[in-house]
Amino acid sequence: MLISNTMETKEVTLQIDRHSITVPVGTTILEAATEIGINIPTLCHIDLKGTCIKNNPASCRICVVEVEGRKNLAPACATKCTEGMTVRTSTLRVMNARKIVAELILSDHPNDCLTCPKSGNCELQNLALRFNVREMPFTGGELSLRKREVTSSIVRNMDKCIFCRRCESVCNDVQTVGALGAVRRGFNTTIAPAFDKKMSESECTYCGQCVAVCPVGALTERDHTNRLLEDLDDPDKVVIVQTAPAVRVALGEEFGLPAGTPVTGKMVYALRELGFNYVFDTDFAADLTIMEEGTEVLDRLTRFLNGDKNVCLPILTSCCPAWVNFFEHHFPDLLNIPSTARSPQQMFGSIAKTYWAEKMGIPREKLVVVSIMPCLAKKYECDREEFKVNGNPDVDYSISTRELATLIKRANIGFNLLPNSEFDNPMGESTGAGVIFGTTGGVMEAALRSVYEIYTGTTLENVNFEHVRGLEGVRRATINLNGFELKVGIAHGLGNARRLLEDIRNGHNEYHAIEIMACPGGCIGGGGQPLHHGRADILYARSRALYEEDAQKPLRKSHENPYIQKLYEEYLGKPLSEKAHMLLHTHYFNKAID
Repeated sequence: MLISNTMETKEVTLQIDRHSITVPVGTTILEAATEIGINIPTLCHIDLKGTCIKNNPASCRICVVEVEGRKNLAPACATKCTEGMTVRTSTLRVMNARKIVAELILSDHPNDCLTCPKSGNCELQNLALRFNVREMPFTGGELSLRKREVTSSIVRNMDKCIFCRRCESVCNDVQTVGALGAVRRGFNTTIAPAFDKKMSESECTYCGQCVAVCPVGALTERDHTNRLLEDLDDPDKVVIVQTAPAVRVALGEEFGLPAGTPVTGKMVYALRELGFNYVFDTDFAADLTIMEEGTEVLDRLTRFLNGDKNVCLPILTSCCPAWVNFFEHHFPDLLNIPSTARSPQQMFGSIAKTYWAEKMGIPREKLVVVSIMPCLAKKYECDREEFKVNGNPDVDYSISTRELATLIKRANIGFNLLPNSEFDNPMGESTGAGVIFGTTGGVMEAALRSVYEIYTGTTLENVNFEHVRGLEGVRRATINLNGFELKVGIAHGLGNARRLLEDIRNGHNEYHAIEIMACPGGCIGGGGQPLHHGRADILYARSRALYEEDAQKPLRKSHENPYIQKLYEEYLGKPLSEKAHMLLHTHYFNKAID
């Protein structure tokens, strides 16, 4: 009897440029080459899910290599390693093929590099330099003319699109928003929302992850730096700034510092050098958010335990505008579940243009509130009508971490040489709980620190809720509140959020409270941060830096912030008061698209 061995080999050994390497079955040539330090150029490939674009793998062909025994060149990003394979990544045939591919892409690409927002940080531009493209052999043909759209957050200039389809992959496969795809055919093909609609008419949440992965200038953030410089130069305006927690642990990367280097003091000094009248901290408003959102959690829990069957649980956090936009579009039947608390950005703006402006004697129309955010959806959030008073927004506009870095460089400020400076008070004082808002799990942990003490009436000696930390897509924890088991969930990335929401919709709910952030890693991986392309080591470094800053704070619970206490005593009364509801809470809208 013949017995065949059906056990699959778990590893294969191959040679790449005469270097031997053993890798697991299923590894691509690109992954194997990267592991031994051989750089193969790519355009369509992104590593957010460890694979090339699902919709159209190996679409750009920039990564082609020679495989011994194969007649045609193989795309390294989509070709699996096999036992005994011999690969050459830098033969003349390979180099010429890559150069021709680059020239063909450039033949249908605008030559306006000097004014392009991605100039100097454009992957196609870098490849043209790498392949020494100095002439354009494919000329005289018609250039594609496609739509240009300016939204409140994102600028879409599809003349620059190279059809790498990274944006489509991250929007559909990672975020599950489904706002982008290929439309039309042939020469007129473009990447756009269904039926070639505008992004503003689609399910787009403005999370900015498409911008973060776009290799060229087809998708960029809406730039407000010129507007800011005009406001700073206007003697009739008082311009103040608030800075989000995730910005301070990523900004340094734009100046050559290692990922996760905290630069809070240098950032504050630089903002004063730019000319802001006052430099405040969004962390102050994060503490304020916990007071409102935490009290809302306690209110719903108390009513639930007292037998109120109409209580909406689980309560969902509402700090992330991309997440808010997502559930308004995709889960309008669940609009009564999220907390009504505004985001820290919007709470800050509301308090700045009421409480603080009144104390300072500054008319609302003369006060300009600017935010520095890791998130492009914050630009959209500033424009929402419910956050305006007679047309005047609570936060006038937001600029991203990348835009701030550009401004600092433009102003010729030697960032790494700057001394440390402190935030202005009262809206610059914060606790450690406000700091950790910038990473996934941080809002939940901040809330738990206050909810635990207020619910149990006992002091929380160890404020570190380690079990809600980490970068797993969905995390669960049970917190013992003097015998009551509070079940919480944490999700980051809208794809993970969708799975949780579908469970709730289908009646499979095991939670009392859930934190959701739209971007991978939370705000530290926001669409306006220095580009990280999904690298977990960078996200871990940024997250770790926030927890380290939290640990160094003298106060680590939001309800202990003396300036927050004074705000309630002098102005708001108490959390969930009528005035607090008017200034610090919001409502949601059904934006479902048929």
